[in-house]
Amino acid sequence: MIATIARKEFNELIRDGRFRWAASIVLALLVTALVAGGHYQRDLVKQQRAAQAAEQARWYAQDPKNPHSAAHYGLYAFKPRVAPAFLDPGVEPYTGIAVWLEAHKQNEMIFRPSEDATVAQRFGEMTVALVLQIVLPLVIIMLGFNAFAGERERGTLRQLLSVGLRPRDLVAGKMLGSAAALALIVGPAALLGATTLALIGPAGGELRFILLAVAYLLYLGIFLFLTLAVSARASSSRFALVVLLAFWAVNCLLAPRVVSDLAAERHPLPEGVAFKARLQAALHDPAGPSRMMKERTAELLQKYGETREEDLPVNLAGLSLQVGEEHGYEVFGKFYNELYAPMKAQNRLLSRAAAFFPQLGIQAISMGLAGTDLAQHLDFIRAAEEHRRAELKIINDDILEHPVKAGDVHLGDRELWARVPAFHYQAPSIGWVLSNHALTFILLLLWFGLAACFAWTGAARLRPL
Repeated sequence: MIATIARKEFNELIRDGRFRWAASIVLALLVTALVAGGHYQRDLVKQQRAAQAAEQARWYAQDPKNPHSAAHYGLYAFKPRVAPAFLDPGVEPYTGIAVWLEAHKQNEMIFRPSEDATVAQRFGEMTVALVLQIVLPLVIIMLGFNAFAGERERGTLRQLLSVGLRPRDLVAGKMLGSAAALALIVGPAALLGATTLALIGPAGGELRFILLAVAYLLYLGIFLFLTLAVSARASSSRFALVVLLAFWAVNCLLAPRVVSDLAAERHPLPEGVAFKARLQAALHDPAGPSRMMKERTAELLQKYGETREEDLPVNLAGLSLQVGEEHGYEVFGKFYNELYAPMKAQNRLLSRAAAFFPQLGIQAISMGLAGTDLAQHLDFIRAAEEHRRAELKIINDDILEHPVKAGDVHLGDRELWARVPAFHYQAPSIGWVLSNHALTFILLLLWFGLAACFAWTGAARLRPL
């Protein structure tokens, strides 16, 4: 009986002109977003690899020069894209894709696509995530709001129940039939997405893509169950449509903006100009470096058994530079922790709000698995900063090891440049990502379970008027 009802529901939906138009539009949007996103990612990855290789080659091919001057010239570090990033750009358009590594400075990320966006683009890009999170749930509502309410209004529900059909069999059949019809939209898009992923690479994104698919199926399942549940309980199709559209508008349009504004108000970021002024003042405070220099010099004098700095067989300029860098590390660590702490707090609030709005949950999970969330952005910044510090330590140690006479200058050569390892960033593992988003996954599963229970218990109250 369930299979018969499912088949009947599926046939009715695919014959419905509304479904054909909606399916065509949504599928066209998904295909467009997939093709555009895949093309953009393929070009971006190619350009980033070429740029990173060129930067590394430029570093190794430097002519002999003062090592500290070479450290000031520095080099760019580009953030590699995780394979599924073309599905959901996340925060990447606003945070940048590269950072300039140089002496004395922990620079901010640059090359933000949002800075070059047109007025129309500022309203949001057409991405797969946007279609799946906002457009497809609306299609589910528009196609399913009268699943039971319409039967009730036409009088067919009374006939079905009068012949002994169990209400829960009817709910299960309609759910399976609707899901099968929606699979005609999602299935081809998923297949095209997997093909695009395999073509553009880089390899290693298959598990992320599978988990993304599972998360989106849970999210769409929530809307399908809620639509059937409300239709089963509503007194009319019109009332069911109003309730479901109100939920969609609050969840998909209003909640992300309101909760984001609330998070920004509760956990404000430091004021930009004042923050940079305090940072520069702390960097130029001579007390810290002076104390550290005295301690390190005393250690060297003891190590070499000397009493005068002039008799040391090292170049104290290298020590002074390293001490200055280490003072900067402390300052940058303190101030950037001050900057990132409210960002993380805002993210935590958004994650907890997924208990009330499932769209916030799928948004966080989608960005996390696509490698474009705040946590993975900060992880790249950490890795780039560790590389900068390792590079400067090698250069400053080289200066320290080469004492020079007055008027002479020590020059670094290609042997020194080759000692600096090439920058290589390894994206966090799936386990790391899942642990960061464990709460949102749990909340999404709870939403799915509650929506399914709501639909199931709604069947028990299924009565003709």
